This record gives sequence, structure tokens and C-alpha cells, in this order.
Amino acid sequence: MEKKKVLVLINASAGTGKAASAVMDIVTKIAKEGCDPVVYPVIPNTELISENILRDHDGEVDSVLCSGGDGTLNHVLQGVMGMNKKPVIGYIPTGSTNDFAASLNIPSDFEKALDIVVGGEPFTYDAGMMNGKYFNYVAAFGAFSAVSYATKQELKNIFGHAAYILTAALELPQNISYSCHMKIESDDFSEEGDYVFGAVCNSVSVAGVRMPVTDKIYLNDGKLELVLIKSPKNFQDLGNIINDLKKFNMNSPYITFRQVENVRFISDEHTAWSLDGEFGGTSCDTTIKIVPAAVTIMTGRDLSLVNNE
Repeated sequence: MEKKKVLVLINASAGTGKAASAVMDIVTKIAKEGCDPVVYPVIPNTELISENILRDHDGEVDSVLCSGGDGTLNHVLQGVMGMNKKPVIGYIPTGSTNDFAASLNIPSDFEKALDIVVGGEPFTYDAGMMNGKYFNYVAAFGAFSAVSYATKQELKNIFGHAAYILTAALELPQNISYSCHMKIESDDFSEEGDYVFGAVCNSVSVAGVRMPVTDKIYLNDGKLELVLIKSPKNFQDLGNIINDLKKFNMNSPYITFRQVENVRFISDEHTAWSLDGEFGGTSCDTTIKIVPAAVTIMTGRDLSLVNNE
């Protein structure tokens, strides 16, 4: 009987770098499960990136294992979505925040996550697509949306999640004053205004903060969650927005929360977007849509019926 092949992608600079020092533990665990590990280093800004490696192994591997943060998983998603035979994803979260891993109930503990990779439950989830690029859990613009990709990797490795807080604090004045005029259109609604922040999500949490009404958020329901926050005109507005966010007040006049299958953003100026914490480019006309049942990942339990118990 032919052994199942597992493509192991090791990025020494991703997340805490734990995978690079635990390569033997990873390949030993996989081999003991009767699988054949195929190991590749991932080296950013070279030909050895996840997308290229996955494309070159299309049809040759049954699963792909990666370790790192949300950005690492995003690169694997891009590669898997371009394959004719999509492998099952095994993910060991070693990033600073690991938002999507939290939604999938994948622990940050390295050994426990590795156990899930080889013996967990497969779960097929929806992905999002923004102007041809895929994302696992969030596409965002506006205040603080650039914090993740603007924070230097060395700072992330040293300070972890605190590095994002530090970067956000240093950029606080310019973020509070941020405002983008946009028209937003979806199948059943449209609105126009000035926004300090906007996001289209498929996650229980973003930037370590749990999403509102999480009992209605599923990762395989064919829906994305749209969150818009209007720009404050004065300090009183700012205070009201902060209070409404703390209380998850979805009836707030400052906050829009809807579930959508597709949505279009038309802005007066080129707007910068982030995808899963990575820079997603700039655009005046941005279309985001759901990609149902996009990929399959190993999780700690069966998430097919409920995601937020």
C-alpha cells in the first residue's frame, strides 16, 4: 500500500520559529503515522515560497503541514487554491495572535497542535476572495488594519502579541484621524459614508478580539461577516463608538454588521487593504466574495455543525 505523502513547509522566520528547531519531531511524528514526509524550506522573496512549492507538487501530496502565524497560513491557502488536487492542510500556529487557529480550536501548544495534524478531525471551511486574492479570515481597511503587516518580524518574535499593541500605540494619532469615504454595495443593501475601519471576516475573533454575536458566526455557512465603523466627527462620537464596541451594540448608528455573500467597496481614493494580516494591495474598487467549501484543514474536533459552543 502506497504511503500518504505529507508536504512539510518550514519557514524559519515565521511566527516564533519553533518549527525550524522541531523539524525532527515533526517528521518523526508523521513517519510513525505511516506517512511519507517531504520537507521543504520556505524562504520569502525567493523561488522557495509556499505558493511555488505547492504548485510544483500538485497531485503528488495528500496533505501539507505548515507552522507559523496567520500570514503563513494565508500563503498556503493561496497555493492550495491554485492546485487541481487540493491537499488537506495541517496547521501548527506559532504566530503572535493566531486568530484563525482560535476559530478552528487549534491550540497554540506545539505538541498538541502536532497531534491534531496527524489525528484530528478534517473540517472544510469557506474562504474569501478579494480582487482575485484569497483570505482565510479577514480582509480589512482603515485604522489599525496595517498594524499586523507593518510590525517588523523581529519585533513580533521578541514581544509576541505585545508587538502589535506597541505598533498600534505608536500609530494611534494617525489612526484616530483616519477617514475613508466609501460606497458599499451588496445584494440586499447599500450605504455610503466616511469610515474609520471596515472588515469582511470569516472568524470568531480578529486581532485577538472576539467578534460580536459569535453565536451566529460559522466558518462553513456560505456567509462572510461585514463590519463597518463610521468615522467619529468629534470626541463625543469617538467615546460613543468605543462604548458601543465594548457592549457589542449592533444597533449603534456608528456600526454596521451584516452577513454577506459578496460586497463591493468603491472609494474616492486608493485604499490600502490587509488580508489575514498581510498587505493586500490598494484599490479604488474592491470586490469581496465568499468561496464556499474552499479547503480542508485538520482541527481538534468536528466543526461541521457548530463553531462557537
